[in-house]
This record gives sequence, structure tokens and C-alpha cells, in this order.
Amino acid sequence: MSTKQFKLPDLGEGLPDATIIEWYVKVGDTIKLDDNLVSMETAKAVVDVPSPVSGKVLKLAGGAGDIVITGSVLAEFELDASMPQRAEGQDTGHSHGHGVGTPDPAPDHRVVASQEGGAIEDAGAADAPAPDAGTVVGAMQVGTAVMAQAAIASGGVKAMPAVRATARKLGVDLSRVSPSGPDGTVSMEDVKRAAADGSLLLPSPASGRGAGGEGTLPPSALRAPSPANGGRERSTVSQSGKPMRTQPPGVAATGQPEQLKGVRRNMARVMADAHAQVVPTTIVDDADLHAWSGRQDITARLVRAMVAACKAVPALNAWFDGPNLSRTLHPHVDIGIAVDTEDGLFVPALRNADMLDAVGVRAAIKRLRAQVEDRSIATSELSGYTISLSNFGMFAGRYATPVVVPPCVAIVGAGKLSHDVVAVMGGIEVHRRMPISLTFDHRAATGGEAARFLAALLDDMAQPN
Repeated sequence: MSTKQFKLPDLGEGLPDATIIEWYVKVGDTIKLDDNLVSMETAKAVVDVPSPVSGKVLKLAGGAGDIVITGSVLAEFELDASMPQRAEGQDTGHSHGHGVGTPDPAPDHRVVASQEGGAIEDAGAADAPAPDAGTVVGAMQVGTAVMAQAAIASGGVKAMPAVRATARKLGVDLSRVSPSGPDGTVSMEDVKRAAADGSLLLPSPASGRGAGGEGTLPPSALRAPSPANGGRERSTVSQSGKPMRTQPPGVAATGQPEQLKGVRRNMARVMADAHAQVVPTTIVDDADLHAWSGRQDITARLVRAMVAACKAVPALNAWFDGPNLSRTLHPHVDIGIAVDTEDGLFVPALRNADMLDAVGVRAAIKRLRAQVEDRSIATSELSGYTISLSNFGMFAGRYATPVVVPPCVAIVGAGKLSHDVVAVMGGIEVHRRMPISLTFDHRAATGGEAARFLAALLDDMAQPN
């Protein structure tokens, strides 16, 4: 009997692990080459991993919710010589890549929070030999290429991996959802409508999980039943049928430790790295919006003001290489704008912000937010920006010390709008103002440069239009 072990490849850019969302096979099933084997969630995407061989499934590494280390065994197969196989050594461009524990080189996730904005109102693992048929993933692409996710039919239902993951979190029975997407595909909106309706929900699932194998970290090992509900898993849907946000999604509050997954897991690593590398300094001031005329798009005005400041003081629109003590000043302005989701924080890049007007900014942000929500955003869209924006004031808070994640040099934080009493010539007035916080890496920029950058931003924000 010829067997083959399939080790989890790098599903992103140096990501050390991934979480099992759903197996498309079980032990004992026969699978064909390049058929979808499992749906996995990383810090950047929900993606289907195809089988590298044709044959009988002998072993699967854990169950839904378990974390699998990059480079560890994901599945084991008994090869079937009568079925198509990939030639030994045939490389489709996707192998293990980085070893376990390798930090993510891309500054993909900032500890900042933001909403879309709107009109202004009162508001070391396994040693990897040369790639072979057991360590290469079918037709998947990596690096900065988009990972194509075909909406496959499983259980008679066609849906994208991210849609299936969302349905599982909300407890929606996909087989009973009426599809509205192309070719009978269930869309993300279909799932959300079904969750809100409440009549298409699955019965409470059993609490059992697949046993974790070598290279897996089962979260259930650290989770206890909630005494408040008699040990049953807490529903993610309210009595009125509306989806409820949990923290993290789908996990009941038990007071017990649990493994971080996906976006939150990656964020923890990136924040620790930023804390160790950056020398942060924060300065604050208030943007006076008293002269604004009519209703204006807050986020678009912030983006325009940041572009003006970057042009006035390029030192903060830059990347800094600490080990080599070098910096890169960018002629263009790509702004990382945080998007807050139930799964964690994503920071897609608003490319060429210096070339966009207010309408273009709003259209681009709307597109990026939609792609983040359905987890279809390309990996290349989550890295490479030159400065970042945290519009945390859409929630609460006036001033902050946002975290600068290398190689970026600066991040702008916008606080909650307020009406303040301002001294003017001959008396006092009440002005609408926006608190602005600027955190910068003091290794790469001087205090004077940061102050001039902030002054240029405030000047642009004060313009009537």
C-alpha cells in the first residue's frame, strides 16, 4: 500500500498556522486530485485547499475549529494508482514556504478601529524537503496573487468558503437558503437574511469536536460549559431572530481561556512585533470644522487632509528599515484604512489616495469594505500602504495612541466630533471640532517634522470645502 502525507502549506505570506473551517471529506472517503479537501481560515482569507493526490483518506488532522501549524500533517492518503495523480516533483507554485513561527513580514493588521464613515452629522516546525506531490497544493496561488475561490457544491449547495463559514457561525442551514447569486450560488447577503429571519437555523449542534492530531491546537481543550445555560452552546441569534455579535464570533463567554484564531491571532503577533521594534511618540490637536459648508464626507476629508500633509512633509509618508537604518520616502500616498469586523480588524489599502477625489475615495472604501466582509479581498490589498488611518471616533474616544506597525512610520487617529467653546477675537464661539492624534516612529522622523505634518493636516481640515 502506497501512502502519502499532505502537510499544510503556507496559505498566505509567512502565516504560521490556519484554522479548520470544514472538511469536505471524512476518513474512509475517496477523493480525486484537486478536489476540495478542506476549508481553512487564515488571518487574511477563508480558502479551500484542494487535494494533492487521488486516493482514500486515511487520516485528517483535527476537526472544525482546530488550529493546524503550517508544515504539519493535514491529511494522509492511500494512493489509488488507477486514478489521476500529479507527477512527482511537479510544482504548481505553492509549497510550505516559511517555517513555523516566522513573523508576517507584511504590515497587514493595525490595532486600530474604524467604520466606513459618512456625511458629517451630529454623530521551527517540520523540516521541509524539496517540494513533491505531497507538499504542493493543487491549483492555488500565493504571494500577492489573488487566491481564486470557486463556489463549490457541497451537500447540494453552492457557496463560497467565506459564506459557508459565516453560515456556520450564525447557525444557518445552507440547504434551506434560497440562493440569489449567479448559477444558483448562495451569497453572503442570503445567509445574513436567513439569520435575521430565524426560521432557517440549524438545531443546536452537539458539543463534540474532532480529535486534534499532531500539529493541531484544539480550542475545546481549554473551554468549559457555561453554567448560565446548563452547558449548552450559546446561540448567535437573539430571540427576535437577529444575529448577535459575540467576542470572538460564535464563542460563548465562559470565563475560560481559548485559542485566538485567524485575524485576532495574527493581530496579536503583529502587535507584539510592533511593540518590540517601534519607538512611538504621539502628538495631539483639534481640527476646527467650523468653516465647513453643508454635509461633507468625513472620511474623504480626512483622506484629503492626510494627502496634503504627506505632500508637505514626506518624512511621515515613509517606510523605515530598523536593522539597516534606512528609510524609503514614497512619492505616492497609499492609506491603510482599518475595517472593524466580528472576526477582527482588517486594514485594506486605499491605493493612490493622492489621485482620488471625494467620490473616488468613497467608492474605493465601499468596495474594500464589501470585500473584507465577505472575505474575498486579495492578499495584495492588505499590505504595502505608506501610512494608515484610524477613524476610531466613529465609535467613541477623543484622543488615542494608535500603534505604528513597521515598516510604516506614522498613523493618524481621528477622534469623536464635539462642540467646543472656542475663544475668538471679541468673545467666544461654539465650534465643531475633531480631535486628531498622530503617532509616529521617532527613529524615522523628528518632532518638528511630525508637528509640521499635523499642522498641514489641520489646515486642510479647516477649509470650507
